[in-house]
Amino acid sequence: MRIVLLGAPGSGKGTQAKMIAQKYKVPQISTGDILRAAVAEKTEIGKKVSAIIDAGELVSDDIVIDAVTDRLRANESRRGFVLDGFPRNIPQAQELDTRLGWLGRPLQLVLQFALDNEIVIKRVTGRLSCGECGAIYNRHFSRPNRPGVCDKCGSKQLSHRADDNEKTVRARLQTYDQDTAPLSAYYKAQHKLRTIQAGGEVEQIFSVICEVVDMEIRPLEKKVTTPKSVRPQAVSTKPATNKKSEKKAAEKPTTATVKKATKKVTKKAAAKTVAKKVVKKAASKVAKKAAAKKAAKKRPGKKR
Repeated sequence: MRIVLLGAPGSGKGTQAKMIAQKYKVPQISTGDILRAAVAEKTEIGKKVSAIIDAGELVSDDIVIDAVTDRLRANESRRGFVLDGFPRNIPQAQELDTRLGWLGRPLQLVLQFALDNEIVIKRVTGRLSCGECGAIYNRHFSRPNRPGVCDKCGSKQLSHRADDNEKTVRARLQTYDQDTAPLSAYYKAQHKLRTIQAGGEVEQIFSVICEVVDMEIRPLEKKVTTPKSVRPQAVSTKPATNKKSEKKAAEKPTTATVKKATKKVTKKAAAKTVAKKVVKKAASKVAKKAAAKKAAKKRPGKKR
């Protein structure tokens, strides 16, 4: 499976990306994580990124796409991947399509997380993260069971990023609307875009995502069910008959058949009787004529 997640900062795509990666056994690929790892490993790309960051400049699209492509070529990405937060604009999306085309592994699905901006602001400004295991909490929506203590690892290193303030978040949302939002039309034209309503509970959203993924990418794993609105066809109560039974039924005379045959025989007999009478009557006439003629011959002729 090859998926891209789109959504404003704080829409929950990072959390869902982790859950998708765990369920479907594919890596979660985030540009931030890739660039940080490249810098830490001091790769060629990492050295370029480090120099750019030190100079206070933004990392170019070319460097970002090179870093992403290297990760996509890795063995761990052969079964697929979840791209989290990349691409960020249409030029990056076009270049990504080109690179994936070279690899013969085009994108299959793009999930867009839809969420009201005011909720996004609350999510980001109230975000807490664990310094030990990376678990994420929120002061407004999902607090840890014990204040300041991570539920997963028990660490007390829950921190709030300084740049997670309302002013910064609104600026990020404005940038997203300008640069990243047009990607919706780009992927919609490719018939790959599906919208996920991201305002519910984490597990509920994840369940919807899994349904979409299984239906769009792995449809054969979904059971095909008959809609309730479809009424079952009426079943005939007439017993099935085979050729032998039909033949026997044909050979066995019915009452109607007997009556019909009897009537036919009766008519024939009546016609035969009438014919005999006619013949007898005609013979009688012929006999009378012959007798009369014979008698006439025996009579003496008149004297002259």
